[in-house]
Amino acid sequence: MADHVIRVLLVDDHQVVRRGLRTFLEVQGDIEVVGEAGDGDEGVARAQELLPDVILMDVKMPGTDGIEALRLLRDAENPARVLIVTSFTEQRTVVPALRAGAAGYVYKDVDPVALADAIRSVHAGHVLLQPEVADALLSPEQGATGQGRGNALTEREREVLALIADGRSNREIARALVLSEKTVKTHVSNILMKLDLADRTQAALWAVRNGVGS
Repeated sequence: MADHVIRVLLVDDHQVVRRGLRTFLEVQGDIEVVGEAGDGDEGVARAQELLPDVILMDVKMPGTDGIEALRLLRDAENPARVLIVTSFTEQRTVVPALRAGAAGYVYKDVDPVALADAIRSVHAGHVLLQPEVADALLSPEQGATGQGRGNALTEREREVLALIADGRSNREIARALVLSEKTVKTHVSNILMKLDLADRTQAALWAVRNGVGS
């Protein structure tokens, strides 16, 4: 057994999906399924009761969907990291989920071993997106422009970008790199300008797509 077992809550309106996830995850020595929920409201309630480390959350569910459940968890200051596991990959679904606080986004047809690794990754504090998801979120113009200008980043800016991709706040980045928050903010602004991106979410996606960071 691992030194620390990752406690996981499954939130999906399809019982067969929950059963399949549970069956696979229960054979992982470092992952324990501590509960299940069939919709967003029940998922939030169970998360508050069980305090899991990671929540596997579907997006499209009757009643309170996954995105609203994410907002409710954030408002409740629940510490669980939420990994979206869904078949929906459109920008209008993915972006709101990420901005509502999702730590990662994978498809339901993800390889089981890759899913277990994704759980471990988000639990470790990383932002986890399958490459196809990152590609879907960046328009072709943004992708081409970013790739063309990536070499313009300084080494320090690449370090800052890698930490953005890990989901770190400006304060956390400042602490990690021994910089002032004002300096970090300047680096972030320069990164967005050089890559022609609109915000930190797009910067994190660009980093994932282009192999910056872990």
